[in-house]
Amino acid sequence: MTARLPVFPLGTVLFPGLVLPLHIFEDRYRALVRHLLTLPEQPPREFGVVAIRTGWDVAPTAPDGRPLPEDDVTLHEVGCTAELRQVTELPDGGYDIVTVGRQRFRIDSVNRASAPYLTAEVEWLPDPDPPDQAGELSARVTAAFRRYLGLIRADPEDASEQLPEDPTVLSHLVAATAALTLADRQRLLAIDDTADRLRAELRLLSREAALLRQVRAVPVPLKELASPPTPN
Repeated sequence: MTARLPVFPLGTVLFPGLVLPLHIFEDRYRALVRHLLTLPEQPPREFGVVAIRTGWDVAPTAPDGRPLPEDDVTLHEVGCTAELRQVTELPDGGYDIVTVGRQRFRIDSVNRASAPYLTAEVEWLPDPDPPDQAGELSARVTAAFRRYLGLIRADPEDASEQLPEDPTVLSHLVAATAALTLADRQRLLAIDDTADRLRAELRLLSREAALLRQVRAVPVPLKELASPPTPN
């Protein structure tokens, strides 16, 4: 099943269930918010958030103020819809909005001319029920994530926060909140199977924890390591 969505290119990856606040200042995306506000509240007012592969999420403008085509921007294929939950209109005509990720999709084609903002024909991606082994994997990821939090947070109590029991929800939370690269996050978003996503997160958390332990074992400040050696 396919659908056409307005698309917002960003330098971040949105996951289902995660909150994404945005400050809307560019004319094309102000137009997008105004369009969404004309729609009924049900079904949810949504647009697609897609991470930028190359290029800029804010294109230059022509002398008359119109945005130039975003031809220099290429997008990742997999994104996530953002449901508009809260809108605050600003005195300058911009908006502060709060959105929540809802559903993953894959881009089939992008239209750069039908609206001031990008639109795309998208295919919805499934979120199948987690397999039986996802429960065991979820417990292992929870333990690994707590150990990881213990390495990056000064207060041990911060690592004992409640984590979701649902394996799919947990997989999205870990992917969004661990200090991963955009490429890592994008790969996790593109994984359809919850168990496969949890397995990938176990490997990433192990990698990140090992790096953090190495940094802590360094006997001199990191800024000194970044300095060129002094000639003899």
